[in-house]
Amino acid sequence: MKVIYKITYPNGKIYVGKDLTDSINYFGSASSELIAKDFTREERRDFTVRKEILWESEIASDAEVSQMEIEFIKFYRSNDPEIGYNRWPKHS
Repeated sequence: MKVIYKITYPNGKIYVGKDLTDSINYFGSASSELIAKDFTREERRDFTVRKEILWESEIASDAEVSQMEIEFIKFYRSNDPEIGYNRWPKHS
């Protein structure tokens, strides 16, 4: 199963990504340094994130999954630094 997911952090910011293996333990490749800047040391001591599957397919090609990822990033505006942690595609 191939999936598009949304991660929501405690500050409300999001990250949208894809997983071509549907691993329950995969939480994407958002920049750890970027996320760390938004949280104090104390906030990092008890930290909960939410992972939601937005879309899934057993038959989509990897290219189709990549296209869906871009569509969801744009839809949720997770590439807007005020909203999320995606840095690609570039927010306009």
